[in-house]
Amino acid sequence: MAHQPQPYPLTAEAVRTWSSLALAALGRAREDIDAINVYPVADADTGTNLYLTAESADRELGDLLAGVTDGTAGTSLPEAVRAFAHGALIGARGNSGTILAQLLRGVADVLGEEPDGPGGPEGRDPARLLAQALTRAAEEAYRAVAHPVEGTMLTVATAAARAAETAARAAGTAADVAGAAYDGARAALAETPGQLAALGRAGVVDAGGCGLVAVLGALWQALSGREPAPEPVRGRAVPVPRPPEPCAEEERDGGPAYEVIYLLEAAETEVDRLRTRLDALGDSLVVVGGDGLWNVHVHVDDPGAAVEAAVVAGRPYRIRITHFGDERRRARGERSQRAVVAVVQGEGLAGLCGEAGATTLLARPGEPPAVAELADAIREAHAREVVLLPNGAELRAVAAAAARQARAEGVRVAVIPTRSEVQGLAALAVHDPEGTFDEDVVAMTAAAGATRYGELAVAERQSFTSAGICQAGDVLGLIDGDVAVIGTGLAETAEAVLARMLGSGGELVTLVLGPEVPDELAERLEAYVQHGHLAVDTVTYQGGRWSAPLLIGVE
Repeated sequence: MAHQPQPYPLTAEAVRTWSSLALAALGRAREDIDAINVYPVADADTGTNLYLTAESADRELGDLLAGVTDGTAGTSLPEAVRAFAHGALIGARGNSGTILAQLLRGVADVLGEEPDGPGGPEGRDPARLLAQALTRAAEEAYRAVAHPVEGTMLTVATAAARAAETAARAAGTAADVAGAAYDGARAALAETPGQLAALGRAGVVDAGGCGLVAVLGALWQALSGREPAPEPVRGRAVPVPRPPEPCAEEERDGGPAYEVIYLLEAAETEVDRLRTRLDALGDSLVVVGGDGLWNVHVHVDDPGAAVEAAVVAGRPYRIRITHFGDERRRARGERSQRAVVAVVQGEGLAGLCGEAGATTLLARPGEPPAVAELADAIREAHAREVVLLPNGAELRAVAAAAARQARAEGVRVAVIPTRSEVQGLAALAVHDPEGTFDEDVVAMTAAAGATRYGELAVAERQSFTSAGICQAGDVLGLIDGDVAVIGTGLAETAEAVLARMLGSGGELVTLVLGPEVPDELAERLEAYVQHGHLAVDTVTYQGGRWSAPLLIGVE
């Protein structure tokens, strides 16, 4: 890059400009990056994941500046860069977005040091400081990935850091360092098809590295005031000679079935043990963050075990579980413009919904998702049309607010008023992504409305209910949200609830067992239904951790 006589200083304003330019660049390139996404999973969402991660980072930085009277003039470089990195951390999506979040954290570890602290950024050479920040970013990203692979965005980040260090030693400006990092990243990106077999077979460069090049181009533009020359090829990559095809491994569908992502509050010692547990469960493990807050990403066949490992380590939240079957079909050109987002309590239920093609948001008892979390889940579905299943009467207002946010962003959203997970399962059973949106919504709404729902719970204290006074430890049988039976045992109370629910007829009984409920209860209830209602079928599922002791659906 040519020397810029009057470069912009490395300040909070530069970080704000970098964030805005990076988001715009990823927005322009997201579809092209999605199209060349073949590694580690050909799920055609790397560009979207990078964009959503950058959007979260930009939003956090914008919120910081909105609360400062003087805007960027009243904000220090450390404050701005830390907010930028934190926003990426809490909003990281997918493998690529999680790595980008750690790269930005590495930058913040250097630029985010307070001026009066040892080695603070004030008074130091900005060029050297930026080179150190990019080097730290690459190092931390490598450490965050359980099994680093060359030919990925990690390789591109390392090449950018090396070029930045060389420019800094040559006594260039911060803009020169950013320009050198951008050029180094572009050169490294062009080499990725020869470094990673999956890329070579598909004839594409690494999608994550392609996004990182766009982010570094935005950094150079923010510091130099000069816009990077438009790339003459799709997705800011080297020419793509043919459309990407699933590699042999993907065609055999030999990889894990689920992607699990969550934020985790935990001590670093616990996270080290968590890495070991998750590494044994699956692959594509990336754990980023620090200072007690982490973003965890892993591909597994047993999503419940991945969440359970998090519970042992600390407090997980914003848990998202996605089944890869639908994503792989989309990557083969079968992508539908419609998605389903479902809120559930229980990893087993999340797995069921995932297999049915839904993106799931796993909620803990007593901790319903906030509007922002649900809105993020809708964005993550990256579909033009979204059907939302709140699966709880208390979530209807939250779901409606999240839907309004998504509609303002151009997404068509319909909220099915499901009040229980069994109603959500009934709606998913008739979901038709190939039909029209209105027809699909009507059919799903009708299926949910035709499903009566029951639940067993244990009373925590004495209280008045619609069925009388209950004592602590009593088993409560709820039907359509109201207490209908008060009993002393799970089995007897469940049979009483089933008797009432089947009194008005039914063709199918769905039983969802909680984590502490023995399988014998399901066998007893199945026998009870068969004995008294010969024409009624019964299906049983495991709800997993955090699900109610028993959920009952009657259709």
